[in-house]
Amino acid sequence: MATIEQSETTDPDKKSSEKFAFSPSVIIASQPQSVAAEALRTLRGVIMTQHVQAGRRALAICSPSAGTGCTFIAANLAVAMSQAGVNTLLIDANLRNPGMSEYIRGPKSNVGLVELLRDETLPLSEGVQLVQDNLSVLHAGNVDDDGIQNLGGQAFQNLIGTCLREYDLTVIDTPAANRFSDCRRIASVTRYALVVACRERSYVNDVKQLVNELQFENTAVIGTFLNDF
Repeated sequence: MATIEQSETTDPDKKSSEKFAFSPSVIIASQPQSVAAEALRTLRGVIMTQHVQAGRRALAICSPSAGTGCTFIAANLAVAMSQAGVNTLLIDANLRNPGMSEYIRGPKSNVGLVELLRDETLPLSEGVQLVQDNLSVLHAGNVDDDGIQNLGGQAFQNLIGTCLREYDLTVIDTPAANRFSDCRRIASVTRYALVVACRERSYVNDVKQLVNELQFENTAVIGTFLNDF
């Protein structure tokens, strides 16, 4: 497990702690010389040139079904972008099965995405935790039905608007599209999505259907990533 010693932050609005740790599944940090890490760096390069440098600041990570590694890609991509100097915020918006805390481990905040959506008087900084230079995380929080219903609503739109102003890139993990509509609702706010498929698990027709559904919601699909790891 990779441990990050947290340095003092000069920004009083950013929550920080003494240390966070990446699980071994964050291979961009734990296995930087691996084939998988190289594939993720290639993905980073594409997103850097075709997305970030074009002024696009949000990206929903979507998958047609569970088990494709959507959270894995979201976590590793966010870390990879931060390593390249892109000020990145990673949001766990999979309120059906939050899993980002298994990838980025550290002190838990009492405020997460759910709490920020429930109480719009709370500033974004109340929930965001600074993990390392150029990388912050907003965990799901204490999930309830009201929080799920707020996804894609005005509170969520306002929150994403704040993220766009404060970060170079906001990467958002979403639930599987074949079980819930959350993915499409989230992506309709971010306006851009990356679709993750998994070899021997994802069906081509399911991937095509998700792409079509996202585009129907006026979401630009910037590409499909085949997770073979």
